[in-house]
Amino acid sequence: MIAAFRVFVRVAEAGSFSAVARELGISQPAVSRQIAALEDHVGERLLQRTTRSLTLTDDGRDLLGHATRVLDALEEAETAVGRRRGTVSGMVRLSVPVTFGRLHLASRLGRLMAAHPGLELDILLNDSMPDLVAEGIDLAIRPGLVADSSLIVRRIGSVSRYILASTDYLERYGKPETPADLAQHNCLIFTAPANPALWYFEGRHGPVSVAVKGRLRSDSGDAIREAVLNGYGIAALPAWYFLDEIEHGRVQLLLREWEIPPTPVHLIYPSRRNLSPRIRVVMDFLLAEFADHPVLAGHEKTR
Repeated sequence: MIAAFRVFVRVAEAGSFSAVARELGISQPAVSRQIAALEDHVGERLLQRTTRSLTLTDDGRDLLGHATRVLDALEEAETAVGRRRGTVSGMVRLSVPVTFGRLHLASRLGRLMAAHPGLELDILLNDSMPDLVAEGIDLAIRPGLVADSSLIVRRIGSVSRYILASTDYLERYGKPETPADLAQHNCLIFTAPANPALWYFEGRHGPVSVAVKGRLRSDSGDAIREAVLNGYGIAALPAWYFLDEIEHGRVQLLLREWEIPPTPVHLIYPSRRNLSPRIRVVMDFLLAEFADHPVLAGHEKTR
């Protein structure tokens, strides 16, 4: 019955049999059988299913509240026992931006996994915001505002962006002296943020926005990074994409008298309910690890 409750609650939250099947690593018919068995047990239809939608019946909504309370109580008991035993096990799926994950997260995970030998991690590198529920993702790290109000959001820092270009590009096309000069340059547009072709600045005389254009766009920060290094144009990216290149003069920071407002960075998860010990352990690790991280605390070294 507990297993059926878990499947029912996840289906109600996700609104999809197939999404829950992917999340649990079972077949969609197996999810259907669990729901059918639960409906047989309570003697009522819990879900109305069509080819395009899935909604709870009145009985389903009533049972959802009871099932949630049962699972919350069980989770609390399991967490208490797990803490006493000092054991954490199972898979946690964590989604992070590509370059941040590659440069700043991957090298830190060894300590977490050494402390919890039973913990498994599935690290998903993607610059776009995923659908956490539909894709069965436990946690995500993302910059910017989170549009989905149903998600739980905890700020873990902020990231600063800079106007950058390779020395090779600047020798060929010259340096912009003001934000308005960017309109005359080939700008590399990272499409993951909101309004990617409108760049905002704060200067001595107040805020300035510039509509930029260019021949290359990408939703991958790594692709924009490579385009900068190959002299394709000017980008607005965090300086930590290019720390070595800045240090050695291959990439230059431009328009230093104008500041791009920092972007908040959040730890995001679908629900406070039914957070397993393994998810809490990963959350606590990430919050502690990046509490005073140079990048997220806004004091990375730039020249």
